[in-house]
Parts: sequence; structure tokens; C-alpha cells
Amino acid sequence: MSVLVLIEALEGKIKKSSREAISYAAAIGGDIIAISLENLDSNELASIGKNGASKVLFASKELSSVEEISSAIAAEFKKVGAETLILAKSSLSSLVAARLSVKLEASSASNVVALPNTSGPYTVRTSIFTGNAFAEVELIKSKRILIVNKNILDIKVDGVDATVEEFTPETSSEDSRVKVTSRDKASGQILLPEADIVVSGGRGLKGPENWGIIEDLASALGAATGCSKPVSDMDWRPHSEHVGQTGIKVSPTLYIAVGISGAIQHLAGVNSSKNIVVINTDEEAPFFKAADYGIVGDAFEVLPKLTEAIKAQQ
Repeated sequence: MSVLVLIEALEGKIKKSSREAISYAAAIGGDIIAISLENLDSNELASIGKNGASKVLFASKELSSVEEISSAIAAEFKKVGAETLILAKSSLSSLVAARLSVKLEASSASNVVALPNTSGPYTVRTSIFTGNAFAEVELIKSKRILIVNKNILDIKVDGVDATVEEFTPETSSEDSRVKVTSRDKASGQILLPEADIVVSGGRGLKGPENWGIIEDLASALGAATGCSKPVSDMDWRPHSEHVGQTGIKVSPTLYIAVGISGAIQHLAGVNSSKNIVVINTDEEAPFFKAADYGIVGDAFEVLPKLTEAIKAQQ
């Protein structure tokens, strides 16, 4: 049985979430084949073998539209005789999964949080209601598409380099109905959806002029900065940093919440984080119930000391 896994990259490096997706596929078993539609260094592509892939297919040309990307993946899926397609949860996977379900006549499940149960009907556990509940979903068709959440299992690192092969993407004239005329990519900062560490601040910071202690800690940790909805609503921080149910949902390895009470709308955007640290003066703050670690203290005293300690270890 072959499993095809789409890998994505950021600034020339394979995303951690894609390495997790490869490891997830390896845990399922079978011949794990990765596919890359981005121009990456051959050594970087081969390194995905350490996570469990036996082969990496990379496109000979860049594809500009979601339609072209979907067609290229579908063609390779059929060529390698795959039964399952694994996608790491991302903006791209959300766009292509529905199209691929149609092209491949496949059952699809998103927000997957556990390995599939194959002992009876093929079922997977998915996260629903913004992470407040789970559903067991049966995939009834012989071909399956799984969009897996971040941080649901450890990354496999004991494999060997994968073989790397070039392929020519197969697209159709219909895929050209939509053309991408330009692309603008954010640079110079760590993007929230891709960040492995996030430091967020709330109204407990008392004003935008105090955000320096958040930025200093984030800089020391190599982290992205976020904020609660009230903070963005008051224009203390840009709305692009709003983390929560109605903002950006994050799944970092470490989420540090500073001066955030922990309203359910905010928790819904961060409950996939692997580790949550809460710093708040109010020991009754709801966020402490969801935290792995908590510090009851004044952020203006705690953060500078924490930042200094981190810098001392570097």
C-alpha cells in the first residue's frame, strides 16, 4: 500500500507540520512517498526520509493556481497507486482537499487528531466544535484524504535519506481558467500560523506602549507575537496578530499567554498548542485551567526576568 504525502516549505525549508505529516503516514505503514511542488534543495528534500518517506517527487516547474496544484497531485496519486493522501493542515491543504476529493472520488476528513482505526471500518478521530469535542468519522470509499492537525504525534527522526525524483506535473487546459498574476509574501517576521513558539499579550499589558516586553521575550525565543481580540479591537496591535476563534488559530509547540484571562473564544484558537504557559496576576483567571504551566505574577516583573534568563542560556 502506498501513501502519498504533500510537503510544504517556508523560506526554502520543509515545514515542521509536513514532517509531522510524513511521520503520521509512517505510523500508518506502507510505502510513504512525498510530493513537493516547490523549488527546494535536493538535500532538503532527501532529509524527509528521516521522517519516514522512501521517495520524494518534486515538480519540474512551478504551479501557480490551486487548480493546477490539485490536478498535479491527483495525477501522481494515481501513478503511484496510492490509497491514502495525507495533508498537513494549512491554508493550501484546505483549498486543495475538496478538489482532490472530487478528482479522486475519495472520502475526506479534516482536523484529524489520531491514527486511523483499520481493524474494522476505516475510521479516524477528528476535532470538532473548535477543539471542544471529537468525532469518529468513517471513510467509506477505497481512496482517502486525511488533513492532520499539528502536534498530534512526535516527529520520526530515525529514518534514512529518501531518494529524490523529478516529475512533470500533469495539468489540463481547464486548470488555466484562473491565473495568478502576482504574489506578495510576508517577510522579516515569523508568521503566526507557522510559528513553533508564540508569545501573546492581552489587556493586562495596559497599553500598546508596553508591548516591548512581549517583543523582547519573543525575540529571545525566536517566536511570533500574538494578541487577544480586545487588544486588536482597541488597535493596540494589528488584527493580523489576533489569536482566537474569530482570528488566527495556532498550534505551536509552546504558547505563552501574558495578561490574557482566557475567554473561551481565545482558548478555541490555541487549544491545539502542545504546551501552554499562562502568566497572570489573577490566580482565578480561567486560562490557568487550560495551562500546562502557570505563573501568578506581574508581567512587568516576570517577563524581563524570563527574557534575561533565556538570553543567558544562549
